[in-house]
Amino acid sequence: MLFFENDYGYGAHPKVLEYLAQTNMEPVSGYGNDKFTASAAEKIKAAADCPDAQVYFLTGGTQTNMVVIDTLLRPYEGVVASSCGHVNTHEAGAIESTGHKVLTVPHKNGKLDADDLREYVQTFYADASHDHMVFPGMVYISHPSEYGTLYTKNELERLSAVCREFSMPLFLDGARLGYGLTADTDVTLADIAKLTDVFYIGGTKCGALCGEAVVFTHGNMPKQFVTMVKRRGAMIAKGRLNALQFDALFTDGLYEKICAPAVKLAIKLRDGLKAKGYRFALESPTNQQFIIVENSRLPELQSKVVYSFIEKYDAEHTVIRLATSWATTEEQVDELLSIL
Repeated sequence: MLFFENDYGYGAHPKVLEYLAQTNMEPVSGYGNDKFTASAAEKIKAAADCPDAQVYFLTGGTQTNMVVIDTLLRPYEGVVASSCGHVNTHEAGAIESTGHKVLTVPHKNGKLDADDLREYVQTFYADASHDHMVFPGMVYISHPSEYGTLYTKNELERLSAVCREFSMPLFLDGARLGYGLTADTDVTLADIAKLTDVFYIGGTKCGALCGEAVVFTHGNMPKQFVTMVKRRGAMIAKGRLNALQFDALFTDGLYEKICAPAVKLAIKLRDGLKAKGYRFALESPTNQQFIIVENSRLPELQSKVVYSFIEKYDAEHTVIRLATSWATTEEQVDELLSIL
């Protein structure tokens, strides 16, 4: 069976495992108070050209979104996201479980548009009874988006400007950030650090066993953020586990080096399928490709390929997702093209 279901189905990059094994018998303090955590944080700050950043390592994406959003919001505030945002669609009400509402704006190609955001917030404050409503307290976006699309630098600048205008922190979910940074884009890690208030660098989907690196970009980590991490059960005693992996991933540019081939192979897959006459639900420049397939073809495909169901396109067609990862090989892509 060919595996194109997701980008976290494999374990970890060999260099990450090698570093974990190499340091395994060295005892250090717990809860992130160790030299490996400090080293990883410094490497991330340097890569993001953000010397004032504060970095904290968590274990998973949903956990990270919940803790960051819960910590930044006041009790009467919600988080604004696109209708397809991960916090709205695939996190089982994790945000709502903290007492905060996800406030949705229709997406455009998977993204939140700055003009739509401004209109939403202006409409809220124009309502004379807005004191009876959930306030828009912060903004959540993901890069890449749920549909593999990317924000341009201009789009991020415009979103950032709206957030500053209404004093709302801008939070960028970077679960697949490595694949976004190595695609055809004008957005760099330094740009993200400059234009957001907090973002996270995904490790789980980008070569680590687990782990996400939260980056508060200008010394703005909430005073009791660590306490909130503990309160939400997100603090692990062996804090070194997550940090060690990022220490390896941010040594000699490994993070982007291993993500770039995944994007290259996804584009090869996309171009090959276009040549065969396949249609796509939308144009994705990253490692996720969304293909429209005839329902009659699915039983045969399911016997040879593991993929993700996305949605019904119409009565005769289904949208499926084929995702490459840091571990995908060119031979696997060639075989998939042959099958399709």
